[in-house]
Amino acid sequence: MKRRAQQISSTLQRELQGRMSKGFNDPRIRGLITITKVEITEDLKNAKAYISVMPAERAELTMHGIKAASGRIRRDVMDRLHLKEMPTLGFVYDHGMREQQIITELLAADPFRSGEQGGPEQSNPEADPDNESQNQQAETTEE
Repeated sequence: MKRRAQQISSTLQRELQGRMSKGFNDPRIRGLITITKVEITEDLKNAKAYISVMPAERAELTMHGIKAASGRIRRDVMDRLHLKEMPTLGFVYDHGMREQQIITELLAADPFRSGEQGGPEQSNPEADPDNESQNQQAETTEE
């Protein structure tokens, strides 16, 4: 991506996030909405904004409302940006944040990671003082 496209992408992401944080009158658009990434074409005509919605249960309905309001969002952002031509905006749901949340929940529920049921903390032979004395006895008998 060219430098100018990267600059516009970054500015567009910041302005879109600012517009999303102001809220909407549409009852479908609820929850924490985050613009995770904006990709813009080399000719600066089209932009694709990746959106994360929390809670994930409201994501489909929220995305439907955002797509319906895309014209208004584009006009609001265009008023704040001083571009010769405003790119056409497309909105895509970003599944990455939801996948991170699932992985974090799975790791938190892992019994071996939390030390339950004889996890790694309990089975470390070098940390066990009884095992240390047995190792010293074995070394002296080998000599």
